[in-house]
Amino acid sequence: MDTTAVIEERSRELIRRRGLDIRGDQLEPLIRDVVTEYDNRAADGSVPALRDADALVAEVASRIGGFGPLQELLDDPQIEEIWLNSPTQVFVSRNGRSELTTIVLDDAQVRGIVERMLVSSGRRLDLSSPFVDALLPDGSRLHVVIPSVTRRHWAVNIRKFIARAHDVEGMVALGSMNRQAAAFLDAAVNAGLNIVVSGATGAGKTTLLRCLASSVGPRERVVTIEEVFELDLALRDVVAMQTRQESLEGTGEITMRRLVKESLRMRPSRIIVGEVREAECLDMLLALNSGLPGMASLHANSARDAVAKLCTLPLLAGENVSSSFVVPTVASAIDIVVHLDISADGHRSVREIVALPGRAENGVIETAELFVSRHGRLVRGAGMPPHPERFSRCGHDLRDLLGTEAAA
Repeated sequence: MDTTAVIEERSRELIRRRGLDIRGDQLEPLIRDVVTEYDNRAADGSVPALRDADALVAEVASRIGGFGPLQELLDDPQIEEIWLNSPTQVFVSRNGRSELTTIVLDDAQVRGIVERMLVSSGRRLDLSSPFVDALLPDGSRLHVVIPSVTRRHWAVNIRKFIARAHDVEGMVALGSMNRQAAAFLDAAVNAGLNIVVSGATGAGKTTLLRCLASSVGPRERVVTIEEVFELDLALRDVVAMQTRQESLEGTGEITMRRLVKESLRMRPSRIIVGEVREAECLDMLLALNSGLPGMASLHANSARDAVAKLCTLPLLAGENVSSSFVVPTVASAIDIVVHLDISADGHRSVREIVALPGRAENGVIETAELFVSRHGRLVRGAGMPPHPERFSRCGHDLRDLLGTEAAA
């Protein structure tokens, strides 16, 4: 039995004997007492020595008590996100609406919970690295900011990514898009068009990207690139990669740009970039412009804004990158932009689907509306998608998918 298992077993025994509440603030002090007792025995040579007592306490506390008072919120399937502005301000998002909970913690409890959450991630949080993005064992995404970046308290966000749809048909069942739009997007993915999903935070970009990926052919090899693992695609041949923070010595950082470049050496049939934020946009565009199909997501207020952002982000790669190069590259590399919206009542839906025919004039990329929202409904627009030959090659008839006339 390893050291962790020994400490866990002894701690559970004491909890049963004393009748303690494992969700309360008595758990960690008890485990620390057990670790101290073990350490004293290790000094006599009767048991192996401990390497990192703090990490061991955090891991055992996570195994026994979960994440304290927050565990109940994490277990609630209706809660989509949890965030702490301070120990006494714990909020949740339920069906797209925020609520202030009755949970009251203290600073030590918040720090202890976060330390437990980071145990399995291999990521760190300290004064030299006051931000952290990490994945929890259940697939939730953790983001933490500590003082002095924040004024006084630790700011914690936990996004749970409750997948209520797993394919485009599931999106139709949720009322996020109509059947015609879903059939078109399914065909567009199957035909190998390059698709960008845009929207605000919490609009459902990751969910839609996962649903679109379900339309990828069974013989394709997919490589995903993310800051933190979120997509978790149910495909036969998929490799998932995530970024890595630099070490305490300032080495070992793995950026999104590096991952995009590395993905091209892995014989992908398709790449998926989980969130385009910075200069990695240039590397993604170059990959997509070389004949490799792909998908990506990014934050934007509309499909048109998403196109403009795709033209701006590559400029962060260096002074030698100019708009005269980027704009035509975006026009030729990106085929479809799907924009998502979240209403005041929390309902997430596709607001517009826009095609890029591949033309640009005076620095402005031409777009064509495939589907637009009118009176709260997604209806057929007047545009047509690029590369009709790719649809035909895969056995899709655009006339059947889209019809010949736009809706009034």
